[in-house]
Amino acid sequence: MSKKIKILTLSDHPLSPSGVGTQTRYMIEGLLATGNYQFISLGGAIKHHDYSPQATEEHGDDWVIYPVDGYGTPDHVRSLMTNEKPDIVWFMTDPRFWPWLWMIENEIRPHAPMVYYHVWDNYPYPNFNKKFYDSNDVICTISKVTDDIVRTVSPEVECIRIPHAVPNEIFQPLGKEFVQEYKEKHELLKPDDDKVLFFWNNRNARRKQSGTLIHWFKEFLDEVGHDKASLIMHTDPKDPHGQDLEAIMQNLDIMSGQILLSTMKVEPQELAMIYNVVDCTINISDAEGFGLSTLESLNCGTPIIATLTGGLQEQITDGKNWFGVGLEPSSKAIIGSQDVPYIYEDRVSKEDFLSALRKMYNMTKTEREELGSKGREYVLKNYSHEGYVKQWDDTMNHIHENYGSWSTRKNYKTWSIKEIQ
Repeated sequence: MSKKIKILTLSDHPLSPSGVGTQTRYMIEGLLATGNYQFISLGGAIKHHDYSPQATEEHGDDWVIYPVDGYGTPDHVRSLMTNEKPDIVWFMTDPRFWPWLWMIENEIRPHAPMVYYHVWDNYPYPNFNKKFYDSNDVICTISKVTDDIVRTVSPEVECIRIPHAVPNEIFQPLGKEFVQEYKEKHELLKPDDDKVLFFWNNRNARRKQSGTLIHWFKEFLDEVGHDKASLIMHTDPKDPHGQDLEAIMQNLDIMSGQILLSTMKVEPQELAMIYNVVDCTINISDAEGFGLSTLESLNCGTPIIATLTGGLQEQITDGKNWFGVGLEPSSKAIIGSQDVPYIYEDRVSKEDFLSALRKMYNMTKTEREELGSKGREYVLKNYSHEGYVKQWDDTMNHIHENYGSWSTRKNYKTWSIKEIQ
């Protein structure tokens, strides 16, 4: 049997529930199932009680996780490069978190190719990222927007689009009897209630527009009746990076079931049940690299209302058919920071959002189900979990064969020639 390809990953902890964490886990578990890979993971972005290396129960020494603060340090990487000699170094999330890693690319890349799974939300083309892009052997992109950005800013770097995916065997239509049983178990979801249920599943953070959503939804209820619809928000209402959602609800006097807060961490199977119970999933973020909640919703056959920004815009329509209601940004403000000098922030208007709620509310249940069913067909064809794993398998084999590692390293030069005018 040929030697397994050993990959060092850096990202959110791959067993954490974040989008970056789950996509890392889906990739790793999918490739481990082939029997052709080994993984060493630096698990970051969460607090740890124990920093000892952790071998996963199912995969043993084929997948070992090293808990780290932040995303790790140069010394963590140097140690693992020396002791583990990985064939590929793979890392994921916003480039703002990786300058320290690119600073030591001259120590890594002579031995193993660097593969960056890139997250970027919007235009204008971030030319300030070129120095980072050029420090990789291959960049894999999560969306059509990100793919166009990388190919335009750094055309010399090999670019492969691998859009996000979720497990189709978990996120799927579950049948009316299961929905009825779930409602009976939850006092606020009466099984004989004809309320239209909207769902919002995001982190309570500024760009997610959680406070705005509550204010606007209250105005919608004032119009159609407070007993005619409810909004379920699966989030932490006290997240320090977001607004105090309970204070907003109290101020608006909507504490009687208009907004239902789901605050407990739940298994993916129960999350899939919620998508099946509700009539529509909402995402009005002003920036969104891909948007996993809408993808999960469409996998379950539930239509969506979403801002036409980042990866959301490629989920809600195939360019001809729509699988929900898309909201064109009413303003595209250029915002920025010292790390990100400029990027568009796509805001939707209250009028457009209320119009989308009305449109979804006024559909019959059958019409919403038909819309969601078409959405499910679309995402299964274009964003399937099986396709995601196959793309990563093909990509890793391509990189290992064409770029090599250690004694077989190819296509990397430690120098360049530039003409000085």
